[in-house]
Amino acid sequence: MTTGVVRFTRDVFTWFAYGMLAYFSYMLAAISPIMVFVAAELDMSYTVRGLHLSAFALGMILAGLTADRAARRLTRRVLWWGGGTGMAVGIVLLIAGRAAGVTILGSLIMGLLGSYMLVMIQSTLSDHHGPRRAMALTEANVAASGSAMLAPLLVSQFEVLGTGFRVAALVGVAVWVLTVAFMFRTTIPEVKKSTAETPRPAGRLPRIFWTYWWVVVLVVAVEWCTLFWGAEYLERVVGFTRVDAASAMTIFLFAMLFGRFLGTLLTRFIAPSRLLTLAAGLVVVGFPIFYLSRSPVPAFIGLFMLGLGIANLFPLTLAQTTTVGAVNSDRASARTSLASGLAILVTPQVLGSLADQIGIQGSFLIVGGLALGAFALVLWCDFSTRRLTQTQPA
Repeated sequence: MTTGVVRFTRDVFTWFAYGMLAYFSYMLAAISPIMVFVAAELDMSYTVRGLHLSAFALGMILAGLTADRAARRLTRRVLWWGGGTGMAVGIVLLIAGRAAGVTILGSLIMGLLGSYMLVMIQSTLSDHHGPRRAMALTEANVAASGSAMLAPLLVSQFEVLGTGFRVAALVGVAVWVLTVAFMFRTTIPEVKKSTAETPRPAGRLPRIFWTYWWVVVLVVAVEWCTLFWGAEYLERVVGFTRVDAASAMTIFLFAMLFGRFLGTLLTRFIAPSRLLTLAAGLVVVGFPIFYLSRSPVPAFIGLFMLGLGIANLFPLTLAQTTTVGAVNSDRASARTSLASGLAILVTPQVLGSLADQIGIQGSFLIVGGLALGAFALVLWCDFSTRRLTQTQPA
């Protein structure tokens, strides 16, 4: 008997979803380099700067807790287009606000409404491609990494050209306006009636899921602390100029793009749990190279290694939580999003507040501790998963 193979087809909606995830990632990646200049203009402390990312994370948490119910009441289409518009409005407030309250509000709007769009992109792609959802989500994240890499590059280059860093944000707004003009009639797949009307399953998530949940918290914390404070570390400790520091973060994002592309190839030959261990180990090795650097070359090497390792930490951990929590996929997905939001809410803010007390060099050691913790938990998860597989009857 021959088993049918489900073909993977990239139709108009698939490419549209890829593009929207790229838009989301560009706007999100622009926040950190933009804040370098906004903070200097408004004379913000590290703590106030960190509140911007905390506001974004708070919005993300609220979206993760309410997106499924909002989609049922308002439809996915409303959340999709409303979320994208919220990202554009939020970043305009971020670059135009002349008080911290306004710029923080912009970050909150981006986090809440933008995350609604993010959740809709992921869920619609998953439903649209069914058994091939993993391929679709992986390709979408490669596109997201590519666009995110452009953000710090454009911010720094527009500043060098004299047009100002704000133009980079307006590029994203222009992309959204064109998207609404040309793609608004595109059909957004809604929740299937049978799925929408099915009561939420009551089964508990397995214990191994919660171990992976903590891995998500740690790896997202490492990624976002590096993204949000990496440029500041390069400027204050390594000795880069402000513009060069913002531009140098492109290396980190390029490494993430390359790492995710490489990850899509390696997952065909290496088990996700083993690949996750390798990625976490690479971060543990790359961090001290970056942290101890006092000149551009070792800083670039360490930054590239960090990006290469961090690239697949979240996607691979997300795949693991989805796999072990398959008995209740809605709850597993929601709890994983909650872990991401909590990590973004707490850890960069803690790092920034500590930097006000002891300086960015001392506080940045938090990233190394988080990386070591993630590596230890990943090793334990890999061991536990293999032991569970071996004890199951054939």
